[in-house]
Amino acid sequence: MTFAERPVSAPLFEDLPGDISVSFEFFPPKTEKMEEQLWDAITQLAPLDPSFVSVTYGAGGSTRERTHSTVSRLVRETQLVPAAHLTCVGASKDEIAEIADQYWEAGVRHIVALRGDPPPSSGGVFTPHPQGYAGAADLVAGLKARHDFDISVAAYPEVHPEAASADADLDNLKRKLDAGANRAITQFFFSTDAYFRFLDKVLAAGISAPILPGIMPVTSFAAIRRMSGNTEIPGWLEIMFEGLDERPGPRALVAAVAAADLCRRLYEGGVRDLHFYTLNRAEQAYAICQLLGLRPKPGA
Repeated sequence: MTFAERPVSAPLFEDLPGDISVSFEFFPPKTEKMEEQLWDAITQLAPLDPSFVSVTYGAGGSTRERTHSTVSRLVRETQLVPAAHLTCVGASKDEIAEIADQYWEAGVRHIVALRGDPPPSSGGVFTPHPQGYAGAADLVAGLKARHDFDISVAAYPEVHPEAASADADLDNLKRKLDAGANRAITQFFFSTDAYFRFLDKVLAAGISAPILPGIMPVTSFAAIRRMSGNTEIPGWLEIMFEGLDERPGPRALVAAVAAADLCRRLYEGGVRDLHFYTLNRAEQAYAICQLLGLRPKPGA
């Protein structure tokens, strides 16, 4: 039964069996308090048996050491599969090779390979390092030549803000996957139509790799506006969060339900793999998984 055919009295999340696979993104902490928050979130979400957990890399490689430290601790202290973000920005091929070797030696087998955001001092313009990689496709090829990493890359259902066109953006995604990437993770979006239209274009381009939808619960509407780039923010979403900027408790509840509804509609379209941008907070991602029927792994 599709949503349109549901009786009005049917619960919104009725009979979802939890047959989904989830992954979570975290960022490396800057302070001791933030580190406590991060590991509390990891501890809460680990029983949901994520397929992997990724750790981001700051603009211009600004969190390189903290990213490595967090990923190494995940390897040492948990049974989770860590995925380390790695970018082209501000690093030569030799420097990236050294980082890749360190990850491999630490037991890390999954890399999220990105071009990366340029540092603020660049004026927002990406300039390749003179001895570095020109972009993510070249980075993927370099990493695969170094070690047999499992590699994820980025995809943009509503087109990367710097892309010359939607076709050029899709060509770039294909180059990254042809270079050896195993899957793509999308930028966050709020329109299931945008995601499914993108999948149609991906399939038409001959791409068969998994395209995991990136889900971003709204922790701050102002922040979502800043980060949205080309991502459409529907009018209904603005109305839903109207007046909640200074009310974090109600905002978090509304955000969890809104994101869970997005995931439910993706599920009805056949999606079974979801990637959550957690912002180092567990409550919303856990609540969404609960609504979708996912339960902690027995014995976790």
